[in-house]
Amino acid sequence: MPIYEFECKNCGKIMELTMKMSDANPETCETCGKGPLQKLIGRSTAFVLKGSGWYETDFKKPPPKSSSDS
Repeated sequence: MPIYEFECKNCGKIMELTMKMSDANPETCETCGKGPLQKLIGRSTAFVLKGSGWYETDFKKPPPKSSSDS
């Protein structure tokens, strides 16, 4: 799920929330309990890949056989 950042216009607190794209935006701040909250766009730069990963050698083709081998 994507991580979204919201800034409270009342206290200035910036919070990160993991939520579905279809979820409604939160209306109250977790810190001060007031609002409104503004969704921040393009601030999150963290890119996380989980799992064993990909390596250059995963799909490496064997070297072509030369015609002098036959």
